[in-house]
Amino acid sequence: MGRLAILSGGGGLPVMIVAAHPDAVRVVFHGVAHAMQAPLAEHRFEKMGALFEALKAEGVTEVVLAGAMARPPLDPSQFDQTMMQLAPRLMAALQAGDDAILRLIIAIFEEQGFKVLGAHEVLPGLTVEEGLFAGPEPSEALLQDASKAMDILLALSPLDVGQGAVVAGGLCLGIETLQGTDALLRFVGDTPEHLRRGKGGVLVKAPKRGQDLRVDMPAVGPETIRNAARAGLDGIVVSAGKVVLIDRDATRAALEESGLFLFARVL
Repeated sequence: MGRLAILSGGGGLPVMIVAAHPDAVRVVFHGVAHAMQAPLAEHRFEKMGALFEALKAEGVTEVVLAGAMARPPLDPSQFDQTMMQLAPRLMAALQAGDDAILRLIIAIFEEQGFKVLGAHEVLPGLTVEEGLFAGPEPSEALLQDASKAMDILLALSPLDVGQGAVVAGGLCLGIETLQGTDALLRFVGDTPEHLRRGKGGVLVKAPKRGQDLRVDMPAVGPETIRNAARAGLDGIVVSAGKVVLIDRDATRAALEESGLFLFARVL
């Protein structure tokens, strides 16, 4: 049986995977912030050939990509032979959007003989299951707002924009873009009350239509809850089984403290 390698970005998800798979090979990337502890192997995106060789030498057959990772600056003068061969495909994907990049990354690892797993496949119970996770039951009006937010996300899916939207009283207050969910919630919180008919509303998080859930699965955690509360929202609705819950206990505590709800429905 082969080994698992965790290719880490930022945030707590890679650390959670390490806790469940302590013998996994831990890989971080030069210039990418992370919270991983030693033993670590650091690699450069410009030298993917070296990464593949190192993983194979360690007996790795499965990889999981976990954690936040912005598009890294690449120095073409540092490209190894493998990266030189990949460069035309990578440049085309960079012009097509994040989904195209992630699909290409999966394809490249599979071409090298690795099986790419999703974080939810190596951490059972990681996602939010259908029903109320914590907090008060959402009203019918809030569920209608959630339905409209989901309609917005589905309509935007072909454009590869984002995985979150906020709707209050039938009005769209914001859509997640490259800046992420926290930036969306700050923007919503800064919206004048006369434009949003007072406080309230719901954040919806869901994957894009047809998204490969092995990479970039939407996530919520305690900081999401706190930022939603600062934005004056009533709660969060997520796609059941398709959104990662970062630190269940801390998220539940944040919901209890803020009075917000977290509800999962099949979207």
